[in-house]
Amino acid sequence: MSVDLSTVKKVAGLARIAISDDEAEALVPELNNILGWIEQLQEVDTSSVQPMTAVIPNKLRLRDDVVTEGDIRDRVLANAPQAEHGFFAVPKVIE
Repeated sequence: MSVDLSTVKKVAGLARIAISDDEAEALVPELNNILGWIEQLQEVDTSSVQPMTAVIPNKLRLRDDVVTEGDIRDRVLANAPQAEHGFFAVPKVIE
């Protein structure tokens, strides 16, 4: 697949990006290079590679699920800059 000038202009229009004709012409070979790299990657045989979510093995450190004393609303709200009716009060942002 190759990208031509009209395709670059169409994609720029869909993305709501204003580009000049010179910029569009400069993008044509760059996008074709990117598509060439993608075609090269499609040639690689990955049938024996296991799917992974990260390059290094990550283990989640889980804490013990223990029951706490709870019912400490007043102590939590003591940290609030402003509290009303048992809740954090925040400034209105929508008019």
